Amino acid sequence: MCHQGGLRSESSTSALAIPASWSAVSSAVHVPAVPRTGRRGATLRGYFALTKPRVIELLLVTTIPAMLLAARGVPSPWLVLATLLGGSMAAGSANALNCVADVDIDAEMQRTRARPLVTHEVSLRHALVFGVALAVAAFGWLWVTTNVLSALLAVATILFYVFVYTLLLKRRTAQNIIWGGAAGCMPVVIGWSAVTGTVGWPALVMFGVIFFWTPPHTWALVMKFREDYQRVGVPMLPAVASPVSVTRRIVVFSWLMVACSLLLVPATSWVYGAVSVVAGGWFLAMAHRLHAAVRRGAAVRPMRLFHLSNTYLALVFVAIAVDSVLGWTPLAPALFGTG
Repeated sequence: MCHQGGLRSESSTSALAIPASWSAVSSAVHVPAVPRTGRRGATLRGYFALTKPRVIELLLVTTIPAMLLAARGVPSPWLVLATLLGGSMAAGSANALNCVADVDIDAEMQRTRARPLVTHEVSLRHALVFGVALAVAAFGWLWVTTNVLSALLAVATILFYVFVYTLLLKRRTAQNIIWGGAAGCMPVVIGWSAVTGTVGWPALVMFGVIFFWTPPHTWALVMKFREDYQRVGVPMLPAVASPVSVTRRIVVFSWLMVACSLLLVPATSWVYGAVSVVAGGWFLAMAHRLHAAVRRGAAVRPMRLFHLSNTYLALVFVAIAVDSVLGWTPLAPALFGTG
């Protein structure tokens, strides 16, 4: 993860101070210089890496099914492509600006030391311009190709992720990912609004699924890298709470996630209903197993749950997509319209 541009404070309640010049941050990051050979190619790869393409892939996995459900079928291929491009630019902007803000701690964390701002493949100033330019491009593109609501939602997501999560919450509270994770839920709302021009209740349910999915997903990862977060003073829950407390909350949020996923059943057919029940049961079993292992003092492998969380989310949203393309009558069409 990436964070604010100020020099790191040993306290998790560091002020949101921006250094007088970008060189102040750059001089605090001690890394080997990038070789001149292949500089241009390395720079292009650096800009691409700033957008965190693997994160964007996950967002796209949720956007397309949301659009299919909104249309209860297949919307215009052009609209889908336009929304995906605009959403990718918006997500890339948020990720790049997040990296600008977090360069100081990225330089000290094992899993982020190879990021392009740390290795100087891209300068801080250029990364900032790149992130802002992507945000402007995303807004303009979505406004022209979809509608103004989708464009405004995309910009709101960028601002929330950068200013609320990265600069306000991440270094100040162990609840950071709970509320900050809301930014990662927005692609389903943007996808829905691109098709309908509104925000319907199924979009809010899908938002809820991802909202409750984010803490178990993130906390499982942080359990493995907790020493990194402790070293840089970022109070992610696993870095400041006992493993028993963390896994207990993982179980609670897992139940909330599965319960929320079932709220979408009335707007879909038995196809989605069956997948959501089976996948949800599988995830709950693994979450409880992790908690039980921690309580027994047995060997703990949180990355299993982390990888399973990715599989779970993919299964649920693929089920939404298949169900929507099939177009079978929703289980409760009279009570729950999807338009």
